[in-house]
Amino acid sequence: MLDFISSVETAVKWNISARRVALLCELGRVPGAFKIGANWTIPADAEKPPDARIKSGKYIGFKEAQRKKQQTVKDGERE
Repeated sequence: MLDFISSVETAVKWNISARRVALLCELGRVPGAFKIGANWTIPADAEKPPDARIKSGKYIGFKEAQRKKQQTVKDGERE
C-alpha cells in the first residue's frame, strides 16, 4: 500500500514552500499527486522535480537596462 503525505509535509521534506509544492502539483510535475478537496496529496516516496525556472541570468537586470535605454533616448531628444 502506498503512503501519502500532504503538501505541507512535502514542503518541509523538500525544503521549499507549500505554495511551490502546490504549483508543482498543478503543473503535473509531481507524478502520483492528486487533489482531495483543496489539498494536494503526494506519494511519500515522490522525488522533488528539478527546478525549471530560468537560471541563465539572461533576464537579470533586464528592466533596469530598458529604463536606462529609454532615459538615453529621452535625453537625446532634449538636446
